[in-house]
Amino acid sequence: MPTRVKAAYRHCRRRAAAHYENFPVASWLLPRHLRGPVAAIYCFARDADDLADEDPRPVAARRADLLAMQERVEILEDPAAEHDPEWIALADARARFDLPAAPFRDLIDAFLQDLEQTRYASFGEVMDYCRRSANPVGRLMLHLEGEPTEPMLGYSDAICTALQLINFYQDLQQDLRENNRIYLPQDEMDQYGVTEAMLAAGQTRFQLRNLMQFQYARADRLLRAGAPLGGLLRGRMGLEIRAIINGGARVLWRLRQQDDVFARPRLRVRDFWVIFAHSLRPRRR
Repeated sequence: MPTRVKAAYRHCRRRAAAHYENFPVASWLLPRHLRGPVAAIYCFARDADDLADEDPRPVAARRADLLAMQERVEILEDPAAEHDPEWIALADARARFDLPAAPFRDLIDAFLQDLEQTRYASFGEVMDYCRRSANPVGRLMLHLEGEPTEPMLGYSDAICTALQLINFYQDLQQDLRENNRIYLPQDEMDQYGVTEAMLAAGQTRFQLRNLMQFQYARADRLLRAGAPLGGLLRGRMGLEIRAIINGGARVLWRLRQQDDVFARPRLRVRDFWVIFAHSLRPRRR
């Protein structure tokens, strides 16, 4: 592997390690040869997410940059033609593992949607967003392992959707305050008597607690539906997937225990030991 490609992968791994996540990102559990490619995929998603959420420029400028990223990744194949370390690494990963363009395209579509849509009328709309904002990452990880089967892709989609929902539930007030977004289905908010004013006030009333317990239970069912994937994948990739599943389950468990639905749980050392112990071998959750 050329020196500049190795350096690009190191750069991506450092970026992935520096950003706190409750779920493992390119962790040491992965096979060594996959840590760099996974980190490169992470950096692509992180950069697109930052354009949608963090960039202070007008929407039109951010949209143009997202569309440019989408166009660039479609034709990405030669690391020697790239200059930015993230793109050098991603070009190498696409070429070596024959990664499809569709998941990258879907990710950008989701971030473009974030620039325009701030409310979701139903859970079906939320699921459609997750299909493009979260599921592509899991599909790309499976393609790093080889040619995934349809059942494997279905399990992966269930896991990734559940993790995306859990992230929404951790950031209820932050999403509203910083980006004026609510990912809770509007019809379900109405059903439980939850208003936007309650979310903005940051006060956990019984209506909101009941709504969130319903959301947590559904995310848990999705996570369980995808859990068989951890037994289908062998070796360290299987271990990584089981750790991701168990990490999501642990965050969800902490969310369900909290009285304050706006508090973001941070996993402690003991939590990570529990996750690791439960991930050592495939088991039924």
